[in-house]
Amino acid sequence: MDSRIMSEEETMHPTPTPTPVPRGLAGVVVTDTELGDVRGREGFYHYRQYSAVELARTRTFEDVWQLMFDGRLPDAAGRTAFLAHTAPLRRLPGEVSAALPAIARAGAPSGPLTGLRTALSLLGASAGMRPVYDLAPEERRADALRAVAAVPTLLTALHRLGRGLEPVEPRDDLPYAANYLYMLTGTEPAADRVRAVEQYLVSTVDHGFNASTFTGRVIASTGADVVAALTGAVGALSGPLHGGAPSRALDTLDAIGTPERIGPWIRERVLAGDRIMGFGHPVYRTEDPRSRLLRSIAESFGGPLVELAVRVEKEVVEILAELKPGRELHTNVEFWAGVVMELCGLPREMFTPTFCAARVVGWSANILEQSADSKIIRPAARYAGPPPPQPVPAV
Repeated sequence: MDSRIMSEEETMHPTPTPTPVPRGLAGVVVTDTELGDVRGREGFYHYRQYSAVELARTRTFEDVWQLMFDGRLPDAAGRTAFLAHTAPLRRLPGEVSAALPAIARAGAPSGPLTGLRTALSLLGASAGMRPVYDLAPEERRADALRAVAAVPTLLTALHRLGRGLEPVEPRDDLPYAANYLYMLTGTEPAADRVRAVEQYLVSTVDHGFNASTFTGRVIASTGADVVAALTGAVGALSGPLHGGAPSRALDTLDAIGTPERIGPWIRERVLAGDRIMGFGHPVYRTEDPRSRLLRSIAESFGGPLVELAVRVEKEVVEILAELKPGRELHTNVEFWAGVVMELCGLPREMFTPTFCAARVVGWSANILEQSADSKIIRPAARYAGPPPPQPVPAV
């Protein structure tokens, strides 16, 4: 077409020729990132230049939060200063706290994750958060810090209100994981439970361009505010194919019940072609490194649930090797995450919200990184309907 008769929009943005891509964009590289990567064939993932599993074993949640936001790990003084800065941000504005009972009632059937979408939007509006497009980098970071700090407060308050309990105010003297458990239960948690939950939180901060992270980045690419992008990420996480599996994996152990039922139960599911929750991952082709970490944490607690989980993991692999030769299936993070959270006393309806309390750091880091690029994410689709143009039928 002659460029003289093309519209200004067509001249500036000519229609691209769609390139066939795998379903779900599997394996398609969409951008560069300095935040980390997942190497599925190796069973390895990292946050910036550090092994995520090693960070979970050796560092605190606040340390990793700083690493993701600022690109460096703090020393002891830096950790203390960061906690002193972020702890007061956990407290909610009065208008947000006042609205939470109604939000909790409305979202009660679906749980706190549903309410979080509404509560986060209200928090952003109350705080006057503006589009990232209009903000300097330090202002974007301040908004992201405030949102991350508030998410555990919102989640635990919505959970307690949904059960007819009063929310528990956050404590400035407790680190992130300890404060989360305190607000959930109203009592100061045992040190071994705090550390187990903290290691789980660290291990799930970020994990490549998963559906929720990509959703957050797409929204951030429009220049929208931080909370708008986070709300979209929460919506993606709420889908059972993404963040809803920890409690379902534990339901599998409940259904099996006793060691002697493991073999028959698994064989029946495998032969029927059913999915076994807690097994398999779209990226890893070997053992999920998060599963390995969480298994070791669970085994440090011990007990009948852990013994059953170990047996189930072993027999699933053996039975698959027998019935489906060549098909490897390992436990994923959800299987052992469910066991660890159960051992630490978290109610099952809070398993996925707890995942969210960790992943909000990774989402926010991705939002900040995307905000530095003014190019909107705008892919193309390949039309597959009836050939146009066709006559419009008369009424």
